[in-house]
Amino acid sequence: MTPSLSLTTMILASVLCGWGALAAAPPTGQSILDGYFAHRTAEIRSGNLAPYRSLKAWQSARPRLQTELREMLGLAPWPEKTPLDPVITGQIDEEDIRVETLHFQSLPGLYVTANLYLPKHQAGPFPTILYVCGHALVKDGDRSFGNKVAYQHHGIWYAQNGYACLIIDTIHRGEIEGIHHGTYRYGMWWWNSRGYTPAGVETWNSIRALDYLATRSEVDMDRIGITGRSGGGVYSWWAAALDERIRVAVPVAGITDLHNQVVDGIVEGHCDCMFMVNTYRWDYSKVAALLAPRPLLIANSDKDPIFPLDGVVRLHSEVKKIYGLYQSEDHLGLLITEGPHRDTQALRLPTFRWFNRFLKGSQAPIESAAVKRFPNTALASFESFPEDAINTTIHESFVPQAPVPTLPNSANHWRSLKLKWLQTLREKTFRSWPTLEERPRLQQVIDRPIDGGSLQHFGLKLHQRVRLPLYLYVPKRVDQVEQIIIEILDETSGLSFHEKFKDALQEQSTRPLEADLTPSIAYAWFAPRGIGPSAWPSDDWHHTQIRRRFMLIGETLDSIRVFDIIKAVQATTTLPRFGRVKAILRAHRHMAVNALYASLFLPQAGALELFELPKNHRQGPDYLNVSRLGSLPWTIAASLEDRPIKLIRTAPHVAVFAESVATHLKWSTTISREDASNAGSNEGPRTDEHRAP
Repeated sequence: MTPSLSLTTMILASVLCGWGALAAAPPTGQSILDGYFAHRTAEIRSGNLAPYRSLKAWQSARPRLQTELREMLGLAPWPEKTPLDPVITGQIDEEDIRVETLHFQSLPGLYVTANLYLPKHQAGPFPTILYVCGHALVKDGDRSFGNKVAYQHHGIWYAQNGYACLIIDTIHRGEIEGIHHGTYRYGMWWWNSRGYTPAGVETWNSIRALDYLATRSEVDMDRIGITGRSGGGVYSWWAAALDERIRVAVPVAGITDLHNQVVDGIVEGHCDCMFMVNTYRWDYSKVAALLAPRPLLIANSDKDPIFPLDGVVRLHSEVKKIYGLYQSEDHLGLLITEGPHRDTQALRLPTFRWFNRFLKGSQAPIESAAVKRFPNTALASFESFPEDAINTTIHESFVPQAPVPTLPNSANHWRSLKLKWLQTLREKTFRSWPTLEERPRLQQVIDRPIDGGSLQHFGLKLHQRVRLPLYLYVPKRVDQVEQIIIEILDETSGLSFHEKFKDALQEQSTRPLEADLTPSIAYAWFAPRGIGPSAWPSDDWHHTQIRRRFMLIGETLDSIRVFDIIKAVQATTTLPRFGRVKAILRAHRHMAVNALYASLFLPQAGALELFELPKNHRQGPDYLNVSRLGSLPWTIAASLEDRPIKLIRTAPHVAVFAESVATHLKWSTTISREDASNAGSNEGPRTDEHRAP
């Protein structure tokens, strides 16, 4: 018999709140976090480009690296290149240039609005610049004219100087407004689970823009350059790294290194479009290196707060080594001007010169400035928006979900599917984990009498400064213990009972803490990082930015909590006194999902008790790529094969697939339920996650 949930919760709350008195000056949650980010970022940087010490090694790895980048942008496999259906909606004729307003569809219903600037009295085909816009808000009330309007002076200058220039809108602040702020502003953490980033959409739109340019007789496809600043700067990196048709690139204020973003916290100044989903744990110099040996000018200002100078210089230094392998150092340039994060003339003029040098073979001085001349309305591609446009919801469909599951044909078929699932999880979702084989290290902090047994407090050391609290109740007759219940704490576990137990847990207290515990059961309570004593002080904004930093180092907050749970269970069940004791893993809400995934790697977990399990990863928690690979129902089935599962206050349909597989394959393990009719918010339509590998 187990004690009531409320009693268990009271005890875990009391020991949790007593950490400060019981532990000998443990590191704070913030210091744990800062140290972890610094170490992991340095770890990524040290292995980023260092392995490529010869041109042969680099060239051999380059196709694989391009495939990895495509995958991290949601472009593997490539989307189908459907008809562009371009439409020229208007034309402006000036004495020296012609401007076309147009749109095309990079996917059916994904409209790319654009302006094409052409020389008026020169013969083509022309060297051509694809200009990718940064975030410029150009609106009249609710009507957006697209950020292309703000960058028109670039197109005008190129056309005046013998170039064709296509300026394309981004989905964010384009004429048909999509969003770049899923995790940044709107709490759409399921973007991580889907493996979606708006950087992938912008890269795809840039590649399809090249396809459109290839249809134009005015364009010389052997002389294509790409540039843009801020957001447009970073899209220039992605597109040029993946499309060899781009011969010259000048990203302006569009890239820095991982140390700036994660350790210095510069991620707070950037929306989601600036980053790939960092599955393979890259630093950004690897993206830049994929452009070698093509001419590349890295342009930045010295006082840019969101692309700091030190990170830009470090990145250039790393990329220079790859250009050196090609003996093409003269094709790599670093332009630093004085100024803030702004489209200044000091940045524009060297950019123009770089393109003249490598696309025209000219190094003549620049004699004219780039100047705007057209009103907003003149450059709009639409008068009214098409009803089939999907720009505002492209995040729902751009990265496909895993297919709907079907029952396995046989036990052998199931084992093959399950093995593939576990391997895929380790490669694509939990790749950042340290080794699971390393023995967990426990340090006992205190041993207190409690109700005929003892309450023990351990520090579980996982990584550098990461030491997490694990509490253990051991009955006096440990030889009679039949099972151990390991409860994984979350943000709300037991906190309301703090006042009742705080006095008894002070170090100077001598009276035992009394509770009605079952003599044949041992209990453990574990707080993963960011919970209880290791929590970092933050408001909602900073907590959001902390979660985004985890993604930048190739994990999520909850994916590393899954690792924490695995190590905590390993540490507890390998204590000599519990070598043959049945372990029950118990968790609530999002932490129940973490416990479920941990169980896939834990033969020691004899049973699961999961309270209020979310119905899918859209509800949380988020792990990189998991929804494009599989689903929560599939994972329940994978765990159920090895252990019984009890679901408490959970929507019944979540376990339907697992129960069907168990019946079909005649497993002895079962799913039991309590209070299923009171699942509350978990009830609802089946969306997003009823998928399988």
